[in-house]
Amino acid sequence: MKISNRRWWLAAAAAVLVAVSAVLTTMGSGGANAVPVRATAAKAGGLGQLTGLLPRNKLTEESALQVDLSKETVRLPLYPGTANGKKVWYTLLDASDAGLAHDLGVNYAPKLANIAISDPAAVQTVTLGSPTPQQNPFGPAAVHFAGAPDFSPTRIATPGPDGFPLAKFQPGSVAGPGYSPFIKIAGSDVVYNAPIVATGDGPFDVVHHTNTEDRVLGIHIARPSKPGQFAESWVDLLFVKGFDAGQPIVYLSTDAGQPLTAVLERSTYVPALNNASFNGGDDFLGSARERLFGFINGQTGAANPNAQGFVHLVKDGFASSDASAGNTAMINALRNGGDLLNVFGDFPTLADPRHADAYSPLWDAQLGLWTPKAVKAGLNTRQIDENQVFNLAATRPDLLTGVNPATGQPAPYGSVGVDINCAVIGYTATAPTANLAPPAPNSQFPPR
Repeated sequence: MKISNRRWWLAAAAAVLVAVSAVLTTMGSGGANAVPVRATAAKAGGLGQLTGLLPRNKLTEESALQVDLSKETVRLPLYPGTANGKKVWYTLLDASDAGLAHDLGVNYAPKLANIAISDPAAVQTVTLGSPTPQQNPFGPAAVHFAGAPDFSPTRIATPGPDGFPLAKFQPGSVAGPGYSPFIKIAGSDVVYNAPIVATGDGPFDVVHHTNTEDRVLGIHIARPSKPGQFAESWVDLLFVKGFDAGQPIVYLSTDAGQPLTAVLERSTYVPALNNASFNGGDDFLGSARERLFGFINGQTGAANPNAQGFVHLVKDGFASSDASAGNTAMINALRNGGDLLNVFGDFPTLADPRHADAYSPLWDAQLGLWTPKAVKAGLNTRQIDENQVFNLAATRPDLLTGVNPATGQPAPYGSVGVDINCAVIGYTATAPTANLAPPAPNSQFPPR
């Protein structure tokens, strides 16, 4: 069933968008022509390497075949599976077991072991094929999924008067019954991040995405391998830029637990993820999530080195367009910073193992709303470090607050009930190793 027939969430979202729109009209977005541009954060907020192939020693996702910074794509191995008797294609991004993550060349994410706490539907149990030697001399066995996404809906992201909030939206892919990107093979407790990104036998629509996820820009299905050889299938996916511990990073966005989030992220709407353990959890007992930090009304402008956030994405990042390899205007806009430019928390390369091992691909969004005072003074600058963000929220509520998604009004800073499946791919300058500032007293940092 197409999502266009599911109106239950559109009515609720309309009220939210009207409320946030009213707030932003009052506060402004700090566009490049509206406020003076401050260079404080921009000097350290560059995007790193912008063209060519990313060196392999800068990958955290070691199974990636290549990261093409000129085309904004990561090329990943593509694996076969079935769901409800139909062919599907998936990628492997993270695993909850260190040894298996290393073996597969994916990110180690031990928090994924907690993902089904209070939300069993957040993990789907799959089975693995058992081929004969003649059927499979060498290669992956097919994964039999309980459910799959429906990629047939048309993604809609119509800008509002100020860009964001959107005037109209609809996810371009929606989870079918039983689907989650997080899987557990029957007989094993290891949790893998294995999102399905295409369905069917092809040809694959990588322009309007009727049978592929909205970030799929290319697919190659290998022909049968020659004797003694292995021919690999692959998918090119549009990656996303962001920051961690002061350094520019690239990552994927494949799934979200809320419809509006899925639209903005060009990902699959998976309702089962909405209750994954747990809102505001971060590094506390039982949490499957890690924090990311986004901004509603940062500065805008395609050439503005302080641009960041939701209004910026819609105005400068071609958010309403379909993503395709041929949409070079969109590719170039994103290559030069048109993404949300979220700030991430724990990352696999951090020097402290406590923080490196606290990485999770399931990110709990903490959204900041710059105050009229901050916007007027041009202080709504690009942020690049987790500690600096929550220190600002703790010590300068006159500049940065949280936002109540039900009203659009300022609110205490913290989780807003938005979670996103974003596996990290690598970094484009120097590896993130330590935050740029220590936590401020009484900030939102676990005291240990």
